Amino acid sequence: MLIRKTMTELGRPQLEPLRQSEKLPIIVILENLRSGLNIGSIFRTADAFHIKSICLTGISVIPPHREILKTALDATLSVDWKYLPDVNAGLLEFKKQGYQIVAVEQTQGSVPLSEFIFDLHTPVVLVFGNEVSGVSDAVLANADRAIEIPQSGIKHSLNVAVCAGIVLWQAYHQLNQ
Repeated sequence: MLIRKTMTELGRPQLEPLRQSEKLPIIVILENLRSGLNIGSIFRTADAFHIKSICLTGISVIPPHREILKTALDATLSVDWKYLPDVNAGLLEFKKQGYQIVAVEQTQGSVPLSEFIFDLHTPVVLVFGNEVSGVSDAVLANADRAIEIPQSGIKHSLNVAVCAGIVLWQAYHQLNQ
């Protein structure tokens, strides 16, 4: 019989020490996400994988929106976040700070996620786009690279929160080897 681990066995950190700890050099930008439930799920994933911060843009709702809180389960308290009124100005600022801008999108020249190398010495901004239209052309014009998750189904798309979970797990896995 399997027995669930206790909170003590899981070794969960306290909120303030976690907020002060060094995070993975990854910033997530959520461009024009329609669903607060997706945003909250991504906050929870960012907490799980120790991501530096989340930037919300465009029509994306911001905490403490009720849909975000429903799925984030307090991860909005443990993950730093801000709203970027102009996503492209934000991208240019991140580039000046040495970040590589990576769109998570199916584009000409995109590389499969499994071939992308995350490196602790190269900070990355990962841009996830709108649930219907994806990452905007304006953001793609400012991206350094694009990565995609290879798929075999007829839809050739994933829910943005699922996509973020897969990409952030891959980053976490690579950076913690």
